[in-house]
Amino acid sequence: MKCLLCHEYSLWHICTSCQKIFLTPSLYKRKLNNGIEVISFYKYNEIKDLLFTKHTDLGYYIYNLLAKNSFQKFAEEFRVDFKVVSLAVDDNPKGNYSHTAILNKYLKSKQIQVKHKHLRAKKTNTYSGKSKSYRILHPRDFQLKTFKEKHIILVDDIITTGTTLLEASNLLQRQNKEVLFCLTLADVSQE
Repeated sequence: MKCLLCHEYSLWHICTSCQKIFLTPSLYKRKLNNGIEVISFYKYNEIKDLLFTKHTDLGYYIYNLLAKNSFQKFAEEFRVDFKVVSLAVDDNPKGNYSHTAILNKYLKSKQIQVKHKHLRAKKTNTYSGKSKSYRILHPRDFQLKTFKEKHIILVDDIITTGTTLLEASNLLQRQNKEVLFCLTLADVSQE
């Protein structure tokens, strides 16, 4: 097959050279309105074409590659003295897989316990291309499956207005959970 970026022959969808050149993550930070920090690995415009694959079969491979280069490396370096759980925002499969579940899976480490199917939206509103006011007026109405751990890392693929992560983190806080921070692949505001 050919690399999606340089079009040279490769064993992977994106060759190792292009991964080093184009997919080496940086850390971008911002805060939600409730003070919780969001850490993103890429600027949205750097990987937007790759992110657009998320609801295709190709997206499964691309999201695994992006997660391996960012979330997995983050998890390998993350250190705390207490148990931490990572939760993906609405990891309900759309098509054959869930892109947020893929990201979350790569956080598994000695420090981080990954939980799946614990934070699901009752409403399946699509926020793509919608305004912040639309997002506020049409909340996802998350449901949280109970679990005993207290310290949480919240996972999503993209942060635009922060509405989804804010709604999810507020629900967790109401359930006496402490959201340490949120992790996303890309931040739209980092243009």
